[in-house]
Amino acid sequence: MNPISSPGEFTELDRFMFESWGYLVIPNVLSAEEVKECLEASIRLHESEGTKGWAQVGKGFETESALERLMDHPAVLPKVRALYGDRFILQSAWCTKQPAFGGVGGWHQDGSGAYEFSKLGYPIPLIQLRASFLLTDQTIPRTGNMEMIPGSHRSQVQLPGVIRTAKDDVPIGHVICAPAGSVLFFHNAVWHRTFAHDGDYDRYTMHYIYSPPWVRCSDRFENNQEFLDRTTPTRRYLMGQFTRPDAPFGASYPTEFENS
Repeated sequence: MNPISSPGEFTELDRFMFESWGYLVIPNVLSAEEVKECLEASIRLHESEGTKGWAQVGKGFETESALERLMDHPAVLPKVRALYGDRFILQSAWCTKQPAFGGVGGWHQDGSGAYEFSKLGYPIPLIQLRASFLLTDQTIPRTGNMEMIPGSHRSQVQLPGVIRTAKDDVPIGHVICAPAGSVLFFHNAVWHRTFAHDGDYDRYTMHYIYSPPWVRCSDRFENNQEFLDRTTPTRRYLMGQFTRPDAPFGASYPTEFENS
């Protein structure tokens, strides 16, 4: 019952599944060697920040080339473009760690704590489109999987507060099982949570969040100039580096992404 997609093109079936369930699973995006490089980079990020327990570290692409390469990965970027067109930004990039023997997380929708996206209208609009690269194996339940509620991005009512407070199970929860190197691609309004992790190792996932160009970034106050100077044109556009910051739809923004 997984909404399985293939890397690259956003097909008509992809669109139907995404609209129906609110998410896609894309297996076999990264090779074993790429997973190893990204996992090692993720561990370095958290060690440099001295994180303890469940934690997330932002903008790792600035210092880790393996994570930078995922920003515009050809398995994912065509699907983002199909949903947003050519004008969007990388709103944030978070590397999350769930510690060994970690419990379930709380049910939630993605968005801003300062302003709930549900206030914008029904159905909740696509403001944050997330591509989550799995860097540890999650082929069976209770390995730090994501648990989703299919189609909940279309619900007109919220998940009951008593369930959220108690972190209770729901009978329609879907625990995503996929190998390392897979990508979970999902709408901000899908109700989801981190599932339990029974392993004796830390679980790492690298999340890339794409948004309309007027959304404020959440993992940085400003872009790192050294990174902008050395990265590719496409990645600079993803950073929101427009000639006129007040006019992201101006002539300085390309109509098509460059391949460089």
